[in-house]
Amino acid sequence: MAVTLDGKSLTIEDVVKIARDGEAVAVAEEAWERIRACRAMLDDKVQKREVMYGVTTGIGELSEVVLTPEQTEEFQRYLVYSHSAGCGEPFEEEAVRAATASRINCHCVGYSGLRPVVVETLVDMLNKGVTPVVFEHGSVGASGDLSPMSQIALVVMGEGEAFYQGKRLPGAEAMAAAGIAPLVFEARDGLATINGSNVIAGLGALEIYDAYRWLKTQEVVAAMTFEVLNLTTLCLDERLHAARGYPGAVTCAANLRRLVEGSEMLLPGKIGKKKVQNAYSLRSTPQVAGSAKDASDWARQMFEIELNGAGDNPLFFPADDEVVTGANFQGTPLAFALELLGTAVTTVSVLSERRLNRLLNPNLNEGLPAFLIHGAGMFSGLMLTQYTAGMLVNESRILSHPAAIGSIPAAADQEDFVSMGMNTALKTKQILRNAWYVVAIELMAACQAVDHRRPLTGSPSAEAVYTLVRQHVDFMEEDRPTQYDINRVKELVESGEVLATAEQVVGELG
Repeated sequence: MAVTLDGKSLTIEDVVKIARDGEAVAVAEEAWERIRACRAMLDDKVQKREVMYGVTTGIGELSEVVLTPEQTEEFQRYLVYSHSAGCGEPFEEEAVRAATASRINCHCVGYSGLRPVVVETLVDMLNKGVTPVVFEHGSVGASGDLSPMSQIALVVMGEGEAFYQGKRLPGAEAMAAAGIAPLVFEARDGLATINGSNVIAGLGALEIYDAYRWLKTQEVVAAMTFEVLNLTTLCLDERLHAARGYPGAVTCAANLRRLVEGSEMLLPGKIGKKKVQNAYSLRSTPQVAGSAKDASDWARQMFEIELNGAGDNPLFFPADDEVVTGANFQGTPLAFALELLGTAVTTVSVLSERRLNRLLNPNLNEGLPAFLIHGAGMFSGLMLTQYTAGMLVNESRILSHPAAIGSIPAAADQEDFVSMGMNTALKTKQILRNAWYVVAIELMAACQAVDHRRPLTGSPSAEAVYTLVRQHVDFMEEDRPTQYDINRVKELVESGEVLATAEQVVGELG
């Protein structure tokens, strides 16, 4: 079933369906009515030769230059050309599809003033699988993502490059192969296609979705670590977290209680003596990971506002017959949300690495073998996996330095404050990549510890996840290269298999 874009109800899950699952899109009739009404207003003003930013004038520092009627249409083509100034490697197709869906939904709000045929063409490109080649670097996140969005606009014009059916082709060839007619932009069409923070919005929506999956996955892994380290589970008590009141902590603690339920390892007297209080890296997990969940919820709120808002400039209000210029393209709201998300994921990654340390350190691991291998000294076991986790956490800490405070003025100081939100989105993407590896390494160690706790059994959730991992990675009897193990387990966690396996046992986690 197609996702209907109406300018008001697009969710992050909808973006994922469109971007990753190839779900078709359709535009609601009420949205088409708004788009047509807005364009009619603009056409009337162009005919009357009214001065309108980016329609009958230049842009940026050149906004005081008024164009002749002959220049007005041609200007839109040159605008796209001049702003296609990116570089680097192409974004994954899913990011470009997400950005395109975001831009279409902005147009559905009905204040952008472009011709309906431009929206129809973008819809066709999504539905027929023509994905523009868009380079990662070039956007400062105000006036929106001008450079990457221009690379999408090039393909609408039958230029640039596009991915189609697994091939990278000239834009004209891709459009022809898909049976889509390229457009000649008319007044306003080009700027309306490019003037929003839609690549940040699309890429960030995918990151928010993945970050929450990661947070739940690390709960699954943390619960296994709790079991093999004989956690004193009072730290998960519902009353404790309700008394403070943070929603994320309440949810995280509830998830962890469900995940460890039924573990023989946690019964009194089965693994040494219960501690009065465990180390912070164990008993603070609900507070820390819960805070990350609260941060993720706020990021989602900000992004779903953006996905359903008029992120454009200028805006055309048919009911008032008025054109209003401003800065609704500004990427700062998105940048702040992703800065917080990246910081949150990095912080919980630190927690995961510290739990890993406790699993490996013979002074801290409640009687497990040093580095989780018999014959330590001759063998080093999983010692070096903690080095890898440490390196990844260190990189994520570096990446957590905010890009959103790093404005560098552009356009001869007409655009003298920019969001740098694209850098925030790119570094958050890398933080998430690191985080999947870190939690995969903790999971490897937790499974190795489960073997050393036999014949005790873990919770039903832990046993199911352990069985899944052991289908891909063997118990370590003696030293072997672990890079392949790490990569295989990372694929398991990132694919969602580990989370799905746990949720089959305990139900959907919050």
